[in-house]
Amino acid sequence: MQCDDNMLIWCFVFSITLQLFAIFAFATCGAYTGQLRVSVDCMEKASSNLSISIDFAYPFRLHQVSFEAPLCEGMRRERLFLTGDYSSSAEFFVIIAVFAFLFSLMATIVYIFFQKKYHENSRGPLIDFVVTVIFSFMWLVSSSAWAKALSDVKIATDPDEVQLLISACKDQTNKCGSVLGPRWSGLNTSVVFGFLNFVLWAGNIWFVFKETGWHRGGSRYAGRASGKQGGTFTQQPYNQSSFEQSGNYNTQGNLDQLSEYRQVGGPTSYSNQM
Repeated sequence: MQCDDNMLIWCFVFSITLQLFAIFAFATCGAYTGQLRVSVDCMEKASSNLSISIDFAYPFRLHQVSFEAPLCEGMRRERLFLTGDYSSSAEFFVIIAVFAFLFSLMATIVYIFFQKKYHENSRGPLIDFVVTVIFSFMWLVSSSAWAKALSDVKIATDPDEVQLLISACKDQTNKCGSVLGPRWSGLNTSVVFGFLNFVLWAGNIWFVFKETGWHRGGSRYAGRASGKQGGTFTQQPYNQSSFEQSGNYNTQGNLDQLSEYRQVGGPTSYSNQM
């Protein structure tokens, strides 16, 4: 995007918006911590545990999250782990958000303080255009992958699903239940900001493309084509007048020939009458 004197404020506001949306995306995902609680009520009340806390957080390597549950056999306990590893999607989403923030910050500095050097050659706008397209695509891919991973995280940390991992809950004589479920508002917000970032970066492609040599070359070609059409149109009156002049000349020539023919034919008809 070209930030001249008239668009400087708009360019600054748009760049700050990109940075804020990127911060919201990786902050709501990378800073998340969740907790769930389940209860195991054994027939032997002394073995029961009515509040088993399970904490998990970013990057959601749930297979490393462990907790202890009673076996309802005296004081024996078992150590269990949650299922699933969703760190790749979560870390990919956060990395894209961090790099997008750094690039938009650098672009803001270049647009405002190094505007002349930015337009000295075509490399600056071309690099800006290519990077903008790449980040738009990466925002779409990372947001989609993180949305799918978040759906799997919700299933893996559902208290009802966690109860299926506990051996004592498989015995109908024992009673298991959910005490507290995780809150997903923060992670849901991260997905929303991910797709909003995709919309912003994709919409910025056109403004960056206008600064590249490809767009300028197409504009020059269109200007030359319109100039040629205008020159051809201005020559039409001259051609038409010349055509009229040639037509008048031919008409006069035909009249002269016709008058000569009548002069020759006059005496002939008179002699016949005689």
